[in-house]
Amino acid sequence: MKTILVVDDETKITQLTRDYLENAGFRALAVHDGLSALALIKTEKPDLVVLDLGLPKKDGLDVTREIRKDSHLPIIMLTARGEESDKLVGLELGADDYIVKPFSPKELVARVRAVLRRAEAGPVPTEIIRVGEVTLDVPRLRVTRAEQAIELTPTEFQLLAALAAQPGRVFTRAQLLDAVRGVAVESYERAIDAHIKNIRRKLEPDPRQPQYVLTVYGVGYKFAED
Repeated sequence: MKTILVVDDETKITQLTRDYLENAGFRALAVHDGLSALALIKTEKPDLVVLDLGLPKKDGLDVTREIRKDSHLPIIMLTARGEESDKLVGLELGADDYIVKPFSPKELVARVRAVLRRAEAGPVPTEIIRVGEVTLDVPRLRVTRAEQAIELTPTEFQLLAALAAQPGRVFTRAQLLDAVRGVAVESYERAIDAHIKNIRRKLEPDPRQPQYVLTVYGVGYKFAED
């Protein structure tokens, strides 16, 4: 049974979310501040965190930074902040998905399942993808460039694998959302830009002049052909 940690300072939200997650077959835990969340992550080792941004003691962005220092634990941001800048900051820090309050509990459960699937399985049947100096080991979610390990979050890996599996093919943002979600459940295509920025920062020798993940202006992105 997968364990989901819900972190929100509103008791009604944590209780409602826990009820829906438990009814869906998950083990659900809840805390109401950032410091308690980090402590519980160490002791309970959840499989995914549903994390509010506006938390007491340590906010959700700081919690995300702490998690990403040494973990690829899947994170779904849950917040009342609907500004695009907040979404981009959360995604650039390494969040895997983003839901704005008020939200549908059924949608949250669907997002949890989708993110867990991405964390557990590769997006394409090919087990090893090699393009130039870049190698993706799909079953193990591992990436190397010139034999140097590149640490990506599950969502970043799925996105890179979708691109690298078909070098030279131009993907729109909507197509990439489909590739990493199975179905484009949200219209927030700019989320892809944030993930691409993260991938370039980690993968490219010079992120300002990318060699692998290329922008096709006015359309989307493609992986450089070998």
